Amino acid sequence: MNFRKHHLREEEPEINLIPFIDVLLVVLIFLMLTTTYSKLTELKINLPTANAQASKPRPHELVVVVTADGRYTINQRLIEGRSVDVLAAGLAAATGGVKDTVVVVTADASATHQSVINVMDAARRAGLSQLTFATQGQTEPGAAAGPQP
Repeated sequence: MNFRKHHLREEEPEINLIPFIDVLLVVLIFLMLTTTYSKLTELKINLPTANAQASKPRPHELVVVVTADGRYTINQRLIEGRSVDVLAAGLAAATGGVKDTVVVVTADASATHQSVINVMDAARRAGLSQLTFATQGQTEPGAAAGPQP
């Protein structure tokens, strides 16, 4: 007989890390396979410059001016309202039913892009498919200077 007292030692619970590591490896593999890698690059564009040649006269032409504060004029007539529908109605009335009319958009440099897009959308709604944009001509280097010896 064994009369020694057995000390009942309570074992401390321990976390089994092997299943935890297995799950993390599976998640890591899943993320590696499903991640799309995109390389961000800077867009390099060359903006066009305006040619200083005189434009050809067009028989049917509407000049739409977009001011810096978003107001519109069609052939020097102020349009009341800034919505696309009002602008489309003004364009349709100014063309007089002529569908080959060219719309010349002259926008202030401080005008918002949305104002210019509204003109393009209104022209589409009015059935006008020919658009052009007015720009300032570049001066030739040395053109502003006086005569060269």
